[in-house]
Amino acid sequence: MTTFKDPATKSTTATDAPAAHLTLAQILEVLAGGRLPVRFTAYDGSSAGPPDAPLGLDLVTPRGTTYLVTSRGDLGLARAYIAGDLELHGVHPGDPYELLKALAESLVFTRPSARTMADIIRSIGVRRLLPIAPPPQEAQPRWRRVAAGLRHSKTRDADAIHHHYDVSNTFYEWVLGPSMTYTCACYPRADASLDEAQENKYRLVFEKLRLVPGDRMLDVGCGWGGMVRYAARRGVRATGVTLSIEQAAWAQRAIAAEGLSDLAEVRFGDYRDIAESGFDAVSSIGLLEHIGVRNYAAYFGFLQSRVRPGGLLLNHCITRPENQSEAATRGFIDAYVFPDGELTGSGRIISAAQDAGWELLHDENLRQHYALTLRDWGANLVEHWHEAVAEVGLPTAKVWGLYMAGSRLAFESNGIQLHQVLLARPDDRGGDGGHPLRPWWTP
Repeated sequence: MTTFKDPATKSTTATDAPAAHLTLAQILEVLAGGRLPVRFTAYDGSSAGPPDAPLGLDLVTPRGTTYLVTSRGDLGLARAYIAGDLELHGVHPGDPYELLKALAESLVFTRPSARTMADIIRSIGVRRLLPIAPPPQEAQPRWRRVAAGLRHSKTRDADAIHHHYDVSNTFYEWVLGPSMTYTCACYPRADASLDEAQENKYRLVFEKLRLVPGDRMLDVGCGWGGMVRYAARRGVRATGVTLSIEQAAWAQRAIAAEGLSDLAEVRFGDYRDIAESGFDAVSSIGLLEHIGVRNYAAYFGFLQSRVRPGGLLLNHCITRPENQSEAATRGFIDAYVFPDGELTGSGRIISAAQDAGWELLHDENLRQHYALTLRDWGANLVEHWHEAVAEVGLPTAKVWGLYMAGSRLAFESNGIQLHQVLLARPDDRGGDGGHPLRPWWTP
C-alpha cells in the first residue's frame, strides 16, 4: 500500500516546503483517508489498497481521470467504467454487486486541507480538469432535453421511455426471463424462482383488484403485457397501454400466440389518451416513477375518471424511504437509466391519491422482494453475457450490470423501497363499495 503524509502537517512553512507531486494512487488514498477496501492500480504505475484484495479497480487511461474529477457523485465512475477507462476486477461485468457493496460499506471520502488539494490539482494537471464529452450511451443533459418539450410532456416522456425500454426485446428476454416482466416480483418462498415470483406478483395484483371473469381492467404502463395476459387468461377483458413501441409489438404477438386476442389488447400510446371509462379496476405497475410529482394530481384524477364508482386502483412503484427530499433523480440513474425519473416517499403518493378523491385501503412495502428480483436479473445477465454484448454492445451491457447491482444495494440498505398502494373510488353514496372488512387476498 502506498503511504502519503499531508505536507501541511510538516513543520516547514508554506513558502519553503516543496510542492508535492502525488501519484494517482496517493491521491485516492488521501481522499479515502487511507481506507481502501479494494486494490487500486493506475496507468501511472501506482497502486494502493490491500495487495491481496480479491476485488479491484484499474484506472487505465488519462481520460478516465478526467471523467472522475469532472463529474459529481457516481456519474464520473460510471462514465469512466462505461467508456472502458476504468476496469473492475474480481466481479463479472454483468453483476458487479460484490465490488459495489465493498465500496459502499467501507469507502468514505474526506476533504483534504487546502494545501493538499492544491497539490492534488497540480499533480493531476489542469487539462484533466476540463470536462469532455460523455460516452454516447448517456442521455442528453437536462438543459438540452427541453428541446423535446417540457418535463413530463407527452413528447418528452416518450423520448425518456424510448431511451430505456426500446433497447432490444431480445436483450430483455435474456435479462428478464420468460415472464418478460420488468417490475418487482413477489417471492412466495426464499427459494422461489424468478418466474414463480413474477407469477405470484401478478396473482397478488389480480386478487387485490378483486377481478372476476367478465370484469374490465386497464393496465397503464403495461410493459410487455404480462399483467394484461394474466388477467385475460382468467376471463377479464384487459386493455394495456405503453409508450414503448417495442413493448407494444412484442405484447400483441404474445397475446395472439396465447389465443387471447378476444380479451386482451396492448396499445402503443400515452395513458392520458385512453378514451374509455367504466373500468372495474386499474393496475399501474412501475409507471408512477415516470409521471413527475407535480403531475400526481392529474394522474390520480385521470385514473379515477376511467374507473366506475367502487372500482379499484393498484399503484405499484419505487419510492424513497422518506417524503422530504427532492424527487428528481440525479447522477448515473438520470443520465443512463431513467431520464427524468422522479421518486418520492409513499406518504406523498398516498396524500396525492387521497386529495384526488381515492380512498386508501391498503399499503405494503416489497423492498426486500425487489432486491431479490434484481439479484436474479443480474444472474440472468451473467448467464447470457456474450449474447447480450453481441445484441446491444459492451457499453450498454455494462450500464445494465452496474445499474442492477447498484439498485440491489439500494433496496437492501433501505435507500429505496417498493410500495403497492391499493385504492378505491368511493361509490356515489360514499359507501364501502362492498369490500370485505379485512384484506381478502393471501399475503
